[in-house]
Amino acid sequence: MEQRREPITPEGYEKLLKEIDRIKHVERPANIKAIEEARSHGDLSENAEYEAAKNEQALIESRLARCEDLLARAEVIDPQVYEGEDIVFGAYVQLVDMESDEKLSYRLVGTYEADIKSGSISIESPVGKALVGRRVGDEVKVKTPKGARELAVVSIRYS
Repeated sequence: MEQRREPITPEGYEKLLKEIDRIKHVERPANIKAIEEARSHGDLSENAEYEAAKNEQALIESRLARCEDLLARAEVIDPQVYEGEDIVFGAYVQLVDMESDEKLSYRLVGTYEADIKSGSISIESPVGKALVGRRVGDEVKVKTPKGARELAVVSIRYS
């Protein structure tokens, strides 16, 4: 079975590499040191520090595995080379909610980079899926967790 490729921006790819490096060279060694320190306190069966350090080790290894899996499946896409007028991966999109007149700004990115607080949404999200292929002036109806919304595309840029 072929693994699904994950789109990622060049900035997201660099961030992923730095995260893997930090896990391998900072977090993992600090955790190993914490385990050794806890072991030196004696009886492991009643050692809360040891138990906490081992739990942290499992979390670190899990995060590392997820990051390395993503790295192996990453397809770096530079949206700045796109010259079309449609919304595609990497687009910065200005929208207006047709009902409330609320102005919204999003960047369509891959799942790893999605962070609604910084205005990045996954291309796999309901809004992201609804926007792909649209152009300035298009109106989009989308079902969101907050209910159905009707959005108008005001502008699109790729820088």
